[in-house]
Amino acid sequence: MLTVLIVLPLLGAIILSLLPQAEDQRFRQTALVVSVAAFLWTIVLCVQFELTPGLQFSENIAWINTIGLGYQLGLDGLSLPLVVLNGFLTIVAILSSDRQIIRPRFYYVMILLLNVGVVGAFLAQDLLLFFIFYELEIIPLYFLIAIWGGAKRGYAATKFLIYTALSGVFILASFLGLAWLTQATSFNYAVLRSLAPDVGLGAQILLLSGLLIGFAIKIPFFPLHTWLPDAHVEASTPISVLLAGVLLKLGTYGLLRFGLGLFFEAWVAIAPWLAIWAAISALYGASCAIAQTDMKKVVAYSSIAHMAFILLATAATTQLSIIAAVFQMVSHGLISALLFLLVGVVYKKTGTRDVNSLKGLLNPERGLPLIGSLMILGVMASAGIPGMAGFIAEFLVFRGSFPVFPVQTLLCMVGTGLTAVYFLLMVNRVFFGRLPESLASLEPVTWAERTPAIALLVLVLAFGLQPSWMLRWTEPEANYLLTGRLEVVTPAPLPDSKSATAPVAPSLL
Repeated sequence: MLTVLIVLPLLGAIILSLLPQAEDQRFRQTALVVSVAAFLWTIVLCVQFELTPGLQFSENIAWINTIGLGYQLGLDGLSLPLVVLNGFLTIVAILSSDRQIIRPRFYYVMILLLNVGVVGAFLAQDLLLFFIFYELEIIPLYFLIAIWGGAKRGYAATKFLIYTALSGVFILASFLGLAWLTQATSFNYAVLRSLAPDVGLGAQILLLSGLLIGFAIKIPFFPLHTWLPDAHVEASTPISVLLAGVLLKLGTYGLLRFGLGLFFEAWVAIAPWLAIWAAISALYGASCAIAQTDMKKVVAYSSIAHMAFILLATAATTQLSIIAAVFQMVSHGLISALLFLLVGVVYKKTGTRDVNSLKGLLNPERGLPLIGSLMILGVMASAGIPGMAGFIAEFLVFRGSFPVFPVQTLLCMVGTGLTAVYFLLMVNRVFFGRLPESLASLEPVTWAERTPAIALLVLVLAFGLQPSWMLRWTEPEANYLLTGRLEVVTPAPLPDSKSATAPVAPSLL
């Protein structure tokens, strides 16, 4: 059942490559049909998904035994929300793409291949298989920036390629090191997770450091973040949606799945330093966002700040903080996608993203009143206004992390306060005031441009008012992740410890 999610977009890319060149509009329609079919299949998986810990719909096929590589897929409460998010945002990206885009065949093939790499990484239960999918998504994203990006697209795409390739080197080195130290005959995640505690603490910290550097580049955290603003500024709007909404989550998912999952003892040992790193990254990202005059850069630096909250929550290693980390991934994915979409519409209609050149776009007659209203709501969601997904995510992060790291949590809360500052500055400059004559004849916003943003806002409100729709998927797996690891690292378990587990917090639901 999981292979379908990989095969569908792959077959779609093959079909697109075989369509006649003259049928430009059919490229878009075919890509949209394939992405919708894949998303509907994820809904089928959601319906059949049982609220129990552990992998479901597992697939295990021997592949290349000589190097220990197996085709092993699985879905659990940590990966399911991200798989659904990836499917939905792929549809949004296709719908928001320019109908008159150049080289449409290659463009939509790259988007479908990007979907293959991302969903494969979320489903992979073999470390080498994860690495293959993790590297696979680099290629289409490079072309999507380098061909359909802005004036400095070549520089931004090359910088992204170098940074992400370096990220893969650190991750692969840690995976190979773990397999070598444990003398495992395969890269099966469950097997290596059971053997990892036998490795000394010093070796665990060394291997974990490699994963931290690799995934921190992908997320990114300060000071490994410099590729992200350039990539966002030069990428087209649909690619920024995918980059901020899904691709950055490969890094945070990797930290949770492989960093915490494989090296729990080492993770706990360095957790205070990770929390400090999270606080520094959050404050740095928020401070840089205040200084930006490009609307896209404001949202890009905002992503750096908000992704740091996930590191804080994962460092705390409480049941509530782990659940909050997954919720923050999805919440940030929806909100950042919404903001990038709206910035893209403003740029398309006005020809600029410079906050000093824009004013009065909320004008109800000659401006962009609907886009302005949606932007205000998106900003409110990012700033954590109650009733929206951003509030639930940040409240859970801070509530779950404060008992463990009170000072670092308070510093991150300051970062949340700064969110209101830089977004209010942007909204005030761009949408309020008197509309200048140079912007008096803007093209009307079409329903094709409105619909994806409205759909994202509806989900942000829905998860803000009813968070249990997503929390119920993750809660059992968070319990299993923490209690299972605590049993492993307990020095002297009781004789009947099979039934003894660490205390579990009362159900959130």
